[in-house]
Amino acid sequence: MKIMIAYDGSRNARLALEQTMKMFRSSEPTLMLVGVVENPRDATDANEDMFEEEYRELKEHLQEGIEIAVKEGFNAELLIAEGDARKLLLQATHKQKPDLLVIARHSHEPDPSFIAKSLNAIFDEFDYMTFGSVSSFLTRRAECPLLILPTGDIGNKE
Repeated sequence: MKIMIAYDGSRNARLALEQTMKMFRSSEPTLMLVGVVENPRDATDANEDMFEEEYRELKEHLQEGIEIAVKEGFNAELLIAEGDARKLLLQATHKQKPDLLVIARHSHEPDPSFIAKSLNAIFDEFDYMTFGSVSSFLTRRAECPLLILPTGDIGNKE
């Protein structure tokens, strides 16, 4: 079994990696961590420097994720791409043919208040209408199963 995980080293990506390892440990999958860095919008030296820094940081995050997975007993690989995250993650699924693609939900756990839940619902609806997020894009286009993991404190649900 091959599980592809969209990974950028963020808190949400680390939580998705941890949850994936817990859920699929018994299947002994190969984990493929995929990161995407956006190309600079123009060819100025400043943008090129910023791109190179982002690339280097992403590669370090991916290597740290691989080390975590290997330490937990998983076979792990990394893939780094340059461009639009939505399109390149989709392209990676076509080329690598994973059994499952895992991504973390981008938003953090909302405040449990009524106002915060209402605002969160409005933003979720807006995201649904505009299809602007990576998860929305992949939900509609990925040909492999897609698992979108929540990133809040799963153990403290009401």
